[in-house]
Amino acid sequence: MVRMIPDKTGRFARRPFYDQRELDGACEWLIRGLLLKRRGEVSYPVSTDDLTVLIEMHAEELDSYADLSEHGDDVEGVTRFFPDCGPHVSISAQISNDVRRENRFRTTLAHEFGHVKFHGPLWDEKFATGDMLERGFNANKAISKRDTMLDAPQSDWMEWQAGYISGALLMPVTPIRRLVSDYCGPRDLHADIHAESDHAARLVQLVMEQFAVSEEAARIRLLKLNLITTTRGQGSLFDG
Repeated sequence: MVRMIPDKTGRFARRPFYDQRELDGACEWLIRGLLLKRRGEVSYPVSTDDLTVLIEMHAEELDSYADLSEHGDDVEGVTRFFPDCGPHVSISAQISNDVRRENRFRTTLAHEFGHVKFHGPLWDEKFATGDMLERGFNANKAISKRDTMLDAPQSDWMEWQAGYISGALLMPVTPIRRLVSDYCGPRDLHADIHAESDHAARLVQLVMEQFAVSEEAARIRLLKLNLITTTRGQGSLFDG
């Protein structure tokens, strides 16, 4: 059972606390199950259609071509929660209509799924207990902005979790660790790989190619798993 702690942002009385291992395990289990059901095998990258199906399995509605300008020019995804039906997910048409931003579109779909699956119960509890949220335009919404889609500060726990979930769905922990191990083993690399090194640049490129993600998404995922680092010193690449 998920551990609940006080929500210092004040939005909820309590909020879920997940460590990275929990999120990695849950996300890999979810995406493996989906891929096995749809394809009969687990292979990457996760496609846009895969993510669309995943959301439709857990949400009431998905609008992939929404006008979200009322929330601001930097908003790329919104998930709305209701007392009498499942969540409604909206993705900005500005990214879904741009073929050059296909990776960003998939990242946003995975991010919004994080809100649906991992944060929906918070709103369910509010509605079930009669606490219908404060009156306000955004009271029943999780609003995802461009600058915090991948790497929100941990103080913004909901966006941080959704960002981590997005990376863990698109780049699950087992295959990404295997990719790094396959690269490092023949090169006898067993200590930290600094993020500015040539080896780190090559790992980022390999992750981009295998999982069809942006350079930024690949780099952040490798950093969060401590497979590359911004600090100097010795350590195992595969701790944690």
